[in-house]
Amino acid sequence: MIGSIISFSVRNKLIVGLLVAGLIAGGIFALQGLPIDAVPDITNNQVQVVTVSPSLAPQEVEQFITYPVEVAMANLPSVVEIRSISRFGLSVVTIVFEDHMPVLEARQLVSEQINIAAGEIPPGIGSPELMPITTGLGEIYQYVLEVDPGYEGRYSAMDLRTIQDWIVKRQLSGTPGIIEVSSFGGYLKQYEVALDPILLESQNVGLPQVYDALERNNQNSGGSYIEKHTNAFYIRTEGLLHDLQEIEQVVVEERNGIPILIKDLGRVTFGSPDRFGAMTMDGKGEAVGGITLMLKGGNSSEAIANVHTRIGEVSRSLPEGITLYPYLDRSVLVEKTTHTVRNNLIEGGLIVVFVLVFLLGDIRAGLVVASVIPLAMLFAVILMRYFGVSANLMSLGAIDFGIVVDGAVIVMEGVLHAVFTYHVGKQLSQSQMDGIVSEASAKLFRSAVFGVFIILVVFIPIMTLTGIEGKMFRPMAMTFSFAVLGALILSLTYVPMMTALVLPKKVRTHQSWADRIMHFFRSLYRPSLVWALKYPKFVIGLALAALVVAGLVFGRLGAEFIPTLEEGDL
Repeated sequence: MIGSIISFSVRNKLIVGLLVAGLIAGGIFALQGLPIDAVPDITNNQVQVVTVSPSLAPQEVEQFITYPVEVAMANLPSVVEIRSISRFGLSVVTIVFEDHMPVLEARQLVSEQINIAAGEIPPGIGSPELMPITTGLGEIYQYVLEVDPGYEGRYSAMDLRTIQDWIVKRQLSGTPGIIEVSSFGGYLKQYEVALDPILLESQNVGLPQVYDALERNNQNSGGSYIEKHTNAFYIRTEGLLHDLQEIEQVVVEERNGIPILIKDLGRVTFGSPDRFGAMTMDGKGEAVGGITLMLKGGNSSEAIANVHTRIGEVSRSLPEGITLYPYLDRSVLVEKTTHTVRNNLIEGGLIVVFVLVFLLGDIRAGLVVASVIPLAMLFAVILMRYFGVSANLMSLGAIDFGIVVDGAVIVMEGVLHAVFTYHVGKQLSQSQMDGIVSEASAKLFRSAVFGVFIILVVFIPIMTLTGIEGKMFRPMAMTFSFAVLGALILSLTYVPMMTALVLPKKVRTHQSWADRIMHFFRSLYRPSLVWALKYPKFVIGLALAALVVAGLVFGRLGAEFIPTLEEGDL
């Protein structure tokens, strides 16, 4: 079967060439939509339920909020674990599902149980909500609002927070790939009515009356419609409060024709709720900013590009004297990582090309084998796109081009040996060259296949990893296997076809630099081999001793899950 495939490829060069052209086109197309990130996202499949209750201590949060939510989630299918955090005014329950559970289905199940849990929580102390569909790696863009020199006295921390919530956040929402925009820092603007107990007592007015008056006088309502002839006029009342003065004029009660207004009972001012933290930057005091969160499983490169485009639009709509300054941009880390991977791949590829051309002793043969590298990578990119493997430091950084072209080197070396050993001085026709290449390739391809499958078998245990280890290392094993498999297919079809096409038909006697180098190494290897065969016990003992020493050294090296990644951001 292998011989038939090789013979078909050699005889039908146009068909193989068209298939290779299709591979190139498909690889370029897949590369354009391939997710690119710095590192793989190893976050487990989890859904978080958050409940805010500003008035409760941790004990009450645990008793009245966290426990009912945990009980409601306990019977969900495919749940691995449920863990929770109960703090002052905050309950966070994390439900971890098995990896095969779709995240949207998991959130739907949790959402249904939230309704049950909400019925067990006492009214008025908090309402459980789902956290956005994002992970720890979803924080792709962080920024602050800076006041330009000369405008420091115009904008307060409350003004900056209002701009963030009502201008920046609203315009960033809806950006493709972004699931949430979180605001930090500053003071939330709210209208406060500071009632004076003495004035309340003097006017004989209670707090419920004030609450009721503010609620009744701060709403729009509808009055159906009035028909007149063929027209219908819709009736609506506008009663929403817009500023401090309108709140001051709200009537609480009327006595003897004299209204008692809110301003008669206290002060109406701008205020903010109590804060439990603040945002600072560079030791210059408080700052106001936000974080854009990427949708889980999204393409970080596309999402960041979309954020950059939207940030440019937002900046043009900011008030005078306000600048949006990014202090953490994932695109910087992605660019550094991709630059490192790209340089390593290019440098490694050039080294392999040089070694191939140098050792094969024929420039044409070396370039044919070297061309397998980019073609195998395009083949790998197509499968990466199909299986949803992103391009990152782990998936691309471990590719060894020397192993990738191993099968192609074996085939090419066999063809060169057959040509320059048995056909020196002959003028070969194209059909004769095709026959020589087909026969020589078929003889050695079994060895090439055997070597490639040994490499692929090594990666099978890595592909079976699950959990965090699987998410970290499986992309590496899959990408490497894709590239090796693509190189094997190319060695079976493309390499024999190109070899028969580009090798010179007039075979001349020559001794290349590769022959001289191999003759030199052979002169060193032959006496060493004779000596090793003469003293086998000593050689075996030396090998065992080296193995023991290596084991002792390995045991003292220490270990860590992954190396430290210097992002360059603080």
